[in-house]
Amino acid sequence: MSTGAKLVGLLAKPLATEHQVNPEQAARRSADKRKSARTHVMLPARLTWKDQRGTARFASVMTRDVSEFGVFVELQSPVSIGLFRLTQFQLERDARDARDIPDALKQGRLLAAVYRVHPPTRTGGRQGLALRLMVDPRRAHVVEDGAAAGLESFPADVSLAQPASR
Repeated sequence: MSTGAKLVGLLAKPLATEHQVNPEQAARRSADKRKSARTHVMLPARLTWKDQRGTARFASVMTRDVSEFGVFVELQSPVSIGLFRLTQFQLERDARDARDIPDALKQGRLLAAVYRVHPPTRTGGRQGLALRLMVDPRRAHVVEDGAAAGLESFPADVSLAQPASR
């Protein structure tokens, strides 16, 4: 048997079962990478951005799910907006009192970047946008044990306000 035939024979063999990944396991692994939990909620909001010419554009949207660092919205009517376009996202005033939404969304306008665009479907499905909220990921929020998230490894005597003297 030639070397090429041996190589083809090796490549044709299935992977060992210990290296195979079950689709359910893969889904759990990707879901586990989220920094914060998603909440499925439909709330009215508005989106503002400037197009390529600098003209201000507005759109009425409805949230589908929200998290501390992102939101997925559906638009009432399709718009032309590209990936990574910076936008201002704001829940409608009456919607800010909804339960189980992150505090950042209750504050008012937030800077957000478009990181995924779902085109409208031929069967009448609406256009959707995945927005990454530009909130400081280091901001302290209280977790179950009372420690500030992301700051528990800092020594107690380190001050973030004053630079170290030399």
